[in-house]
Amino acid sequence: QVQLAESGGGLVQAGGSLRLSCEATGRAPSINHMGYHRQVPGKQRELVAAITTGDISGYIDYGDSVKGRFTISRDNGAKTVYLQMNSLIPEDTAVYYCAAGRSYGRWEYWGQGTQVTVSS
Repeated sequence: QVQLAESGGGLVQAGGSLRLSCEATGRAPSINHMGYHRQVPGKQRELVAAITTGDISGYIDYGDSVKGRFTISRDNGAKTVYLQMNSLIPEDTAVYYCAAGRSYGRWEYWGQGTQVTVSS
């Protein structure tokens, strides 16, 4: 089993920045990608950013709404990923979930979620 421990999040004014981090423990060597999704009440969960882990290239993918503002990075040795969120807008307000999986695009493990609130 894989456990995901999230930290970061909180309240920030529009235009500000926040950083989220997520560490995978347990059977972490089995996963090959990690990332973040977000969800607001009444809407589907959407991909924010994803990155492959354990490889050299570190393939990255972003949701269209965050391209150019958010940056995902990794610490392969620690099976930890970071999401740097800049130029935040109120529409970024959501619960952000760290996720991981063993086959790219298949999200099997989820963190508990952390609230990000951007005030206007």
